[in-house]
Amino acid sequence: MRSFDPVRLGSREAGAWVAYYRHEWWRFLRCAVGMVRTGFGMSWPRTLLGAWFVLRANQKWAPYPDNDPDAARRLMHRFYRQVTRATGERFDIAEAARLEIAWWRAHRELQRERPGSGDEELVDALAALYAHVYGIPAADGRQAGRLRAEAMRLSDTWVEAGCDPTSPLVDGERVALVRSYATLLAAVYR
Repeated sequence: MRSFDPVRLGSREAGAWVAYYRHEWWRFLRCAVGMVRTGFGMSWPRTLLGAWFVLRANQKWAPYPDNDPDAARRLMHRFYRQVTRATGERFDIAEAARLEIAWWRAHRELQRERPGSGDEELVDALAALYAHVYGIPAADGRQAGRLRAEAMRLSDTWVEAGCDPTSPLVDGERVALVRSYATLLAAVYR
């Protein structure tokens, strides 16, 4: 989990975002398998189960405005339990799940309710998650959070434009995610 490949992870997450917004859940699951395997290095059985939890959490979160954040948080709790069991990492699972949903909420508010406003709350939420899960200072996770928020802004523009999977915005999103994960990896090793 502390030696992931930023290019593979960012590419898989970009694919997952495309699938999420197009409601292509089987494709999302395939991308989630790749994200979990690349990002956390778990065994295949744990990777598959973890990816399933990520898929189901996203499906509970997806409806707007009538989503189920509590169900999404419970599913992410199950995901992070798999992570700690597989990796031996010692972080508070409930807090990790809460922080995961906190950045989802911050992004949704920017995307749906305050599209022209600043993204500091989202960056802070991402940095808090990174600090908690990886045991790094939140300040060290801010640049990774900022780059991931940039990827989300590109994704939001792509969604507003109609979700064309061949749009150059998808490539921009992928590049920002790769840069975000490279920055996170550097912070983990600092």
